[in-house]
Amino acid sequence: MSTMMGHLVTLWHQAVAIWLSGGWAMIALGINALVLFALGMHVRLRLSEKGFRSVPEKTWRHWINHAEERTGSVGQLLDFVTGAGSLTENAVFFDELRTTEIVPFERDLRVMKICVSSAPLLGLLGTVTGMLATFGALATGSGGDKTMGLIAEGISEALITTETGLIIALPGLFFQYHLTRQLERYKAFLAHLETTCAQTLYKKLQQQGQEQAA
Repeated sequence: MSTMMGHLVTLWHQAVAIWLSGGWAMIALGINALVLFALGMHVRLRLSEKGFRSVPEKTWRHWINHAEERTGSVGQLLDFVTGAGSLTENAVFFDELRTTEIVPFERDLRVMKICVSSAPLLGLLGTVTGMLATFGALATGSGGDKTMGLIAEGISEALITTETGLIIALPGLFFQYHLTRQLERYKAFLAHLETTCAQTLYKKLQQQGQEQAA
C-alpha cells in the first residue's frame, strides 16, 4: 500500500512539473477542460434523470389515460402535456415542452462544441508562445548552459501545450458526440409521445362527437 502511495505521489509531482512547464496557456486549457467536462457530466446526469429509456412504451401508453398511475419523470411529462381540449392545444403543449426540455440541452452542447474546437487552438497558442521564447533565448543568449536551458524550456512549453490541447479535444469530441446521440433519442421519444397523445386525443374527440350526435 505504501509503495502504491509513493508511486502516486511521484506521478503527481511529475504531472505538476509538466503542467507548470507548459506556461500560462495551461491555465486557459485547464479552464477549457473544466467547463467542457463539467458541462458534459451535467448534461449526462440530466438526460439520465429523464428516465425515458427505463419506462416501457406499453407502460407510458397506459399512463396517458390513467393519470393516477403515473410516476417518475415520464409521468411528470404526461401530467404537463395531457389535458388538452383540441389537437391545436396539444401541439402548443408539446411546443412548450420542447422549449423547456430541449433548448437547455442544446445550449450546453453548443458550449461544449466551442470548448472542443478551442482546445487545439489554445494549445497552438501555447506552441507559438513557446517558440517565441525559444527564439528569444537564441537571440539574446551567448550559447552557454543557461541559454540551452531557456531553449529547452521554450520547446517544452510548445510541445506540452499542443499535446494538452489534443488530449482535451479528442475525448471531448467523443463525449459531445455521445451526448448529442442521447439527446436525439430523447427528441425522438418526445416526438413519438406527441404522436401517441395526438392520436389518443383524436379518438377521444371523435367518440365525444359521436355521443353528442347520438
